[in-house]
This record gives sequence, C-alpha cells and structure tokens, in this order.
Amino acid sequence: VQYAESGGGLVQPGGSLRLSCAASGFSFGEAIMTWHRQPPEQAREWVATMFPGGATFYTDSVRGRFTISSDDDTDTLWLQMDSLKPEDTAVYYCQEANSPTWGQGTQVTVSS
Repeated sequence: VQYAESGGGLVQPGGSLRLSCAASGFSFGEAIMTWHRQPPEQAREWVATMFPGGATFYTDSVRGRFTISSDDDTDTLWLQMDSLKPEDTAVYYCQEANSPTWGQGTQVTVSS
C-alpha cells in the first residue's frame, strides 16, 4: 500500500488549495478513504472520510469548507479546501481506513 500526497503550499487566509493523493496497492474503488492532518506540535487528527458509493463525513471544524472526492479510474483522492484559516495549517495525509500505512504527507500553511 502506498500513498503520494501533493498539492500543499503556502496560502493566505480565505484562500483555497486542492490536495491530491495517488493511491496504490489495494482496491481503491472498494476502499473507505480518509484525510487526516497533523498541526504543528499536535497529534494527528481525522479530517474527512469517503465511503464507496460516495457518502462523505467531515470533522466539525472543516464541514462546509472542505470537500473530499475521488476518481476510481485513476485511484486518486482529492481534498478541496476553501476559506482556509490559519488553524488549518498542518501536514495532510490520505489513508485507506483499514490500513496502518501512511504516506509522506503534504504541508499546508495558511498565513498572511
């Protein structure tokens, strides 16, 4: 199982970013896919989940601002992040819900 996250960067408050995760080594279309993040000097936390069939769930702090989506043809998971806030600063990771493996993550910094 492997994940390759990308799309992070430095953005001003109120801005947007779209994260990508290229996944391999498992049946992506049948997987429960998640995004997590680890803010500086804090524990990793759950952000969003997408179930096969399309049901999505979000942590309260990002609901209405972030959107999780996927493309089963390319085994790619996305996280569209809008109205970004400084407290969204973190390293973002994707993961199949039942896998212990993590990728390298992608850094998102929200700052003016």
